Amino acid sequence: MKKPQGARGKSGAPRTDGTDRPRPSFAVVRLGQVQQVLGEMLQWAYPADAVLTHWLRTHRALGGRDRAEVSEAAYDVMRNLRRYRRFAETGIGPAARRLAILGLTATQGRDALRDALAPEESDWLDHILRIDLATLPRAVRASLPDWLDERLGAFDNADALIDALNRPAPLDIRVNPLKADRDTVLRGLHDGPAGRYQPRAMPFSPWGIRLAGHPPVNRWPQFEAGEIEVQDEGSQLLALLMAPRRGEMIIDFCAGAGGKTLLLGALMRSTGRLYAFDVSAARLARAKPRFARSGLSNVVPVVIDSENDTRVKRLAGKAQRVLVDAPCSGIGTLRRNPDLKWRQHPEALQELGLLQTRILASAARCVAPGGRLVYATCSLLPEENEAQAEIFLATHPEFERLDAAALISARCEGLDLKGPYMQLRPDVHGTDGFFAAVFERRKNGAAVAQAAGAEESESAGEPVVDAVAPESVEPDLEAEARRSPVSDPSSET
Repeated sequence: MKKPQGARGKSGAPRTDGTDRPRPSFAVVRLGQVQQVLGEMLQWAYPADAVLTHWLRTHRALGGRDRAEVSEAAYDVMRNLRRYRRFAETGIGPAARRLAILGLTATQGRDALRDALAPEESDWLDHILRIDLATLPRAVRASLPDWLDERLGAFDNADALIDALNRPAPLDIRVNPLKADRDTVLRGLHDGPAGRYQPRAMPFSPWGIRLAGHPPVNRWPQFEAGEIEVQDEGSQLLALLMAPRRGEMIIDFCAGAGGKTLLLGALMRSTGRLYAFDVSAARLARAKPRFARSGLSNVVPVVIDSENDTRVKRLAGKAQRVLVDAPCSGIGTLRRNPDLKWRQHPEALQELGLLQTRILASAARCVAPGGRLVYATCSLLPEENEAQAEIFLATHPEFERLDAAALISARCEGLDLKGPYMQLRPDVHGTDGFFAAVFERRKNGAAVAQAAGAEESESAGEPVVDAVAPESVEPDLEAEARRSPVSDPSSET
């Protein structure tokens, strides 16, 4: 464990407070910091990442290594909370302290806490470390709530999936194809300070780069220049399913902070019109600096009241492609957001399902005849995925389902999926858990039959005939977007 930065004055001498009391050891300080963060996280008032960000902002004197150690230990506790809580039923002292001890031991090693523990705590920890985890029930060993252990246990190779979800994820980034190519960016990363994070090309995404650890990408010159963005590989692959073309009208129906919007806009070569809809002005406001860095000029961010907003209805039947990355449980992102398994409840899934059904039906109205609709989630649960696709098909006979697995496998060498959906798993594909279904609106009473390779050549960077430019529709909608509260980063909905 590195000595906490900020513990000494500018001269390098230890600070004094006018007493003869010895300063606490670095291990004691670190243990107290992790205990404090956990005390706030376990109130469940806010997501863990928001709590941690707020805590770090109030402790600006900490150096980068210190921040990393506190963060890693706190997140380790979130990943292993059920097991650690069982272990913490014994021992002495506050429960948050015992959890912090277990988190730091897992991330920094037993010896890192030697100076911080009382003899009774040290004996307790040694006893815990002798426990054979294989003797614990899977739900306890993997720290899952019973309902989620039951759902994930129904998957093939469930133990491998659960284990992968409980491990920290690497950092995925991608190049901005409007400004850079992957080989050039990779060479620059390898030759610079970023080389220590072992940058390597992703196996499936043609734009993706995977990094070990959690480097400060937002401080890199490539990021500031708009050449790279943070985005999981599974999310990047949605752009291949969308297959955007120049000059089209496209809608990102649940744009959020704009990650997928940025990639779609770049593949359109900043032509046509790309609407970024979201119900949160704050999320779209956070996307605006990303849009500015990207160099895109075809993005129209629009804050909508709901999926039935009149501004949505004005685009009925006019978009060649619509993406619905629907609000979901986020179970596929547990590697990055381990607190979600404790923040989500099975009762909430029914309400989420109704919302997903409504959003997908509303977005479908915007699709032009012959156009494409992509429904996606970062969930693994069938009720949010296959079930929603089946409900949509049963209630929308004007659409037919395309084989998403065949479409994406044709574009990604080595990606072998069983159709008709794209379903990605961290243990198999190294991505977050992702699902996608692709639908096409029938044209003149029959589905438009197009060869996947010709239709999607734009995304591959091959020559392509520009799509027919969308008619100049809804100038008032763009005017409203310019007056939208998204222009004010402090706006909330």
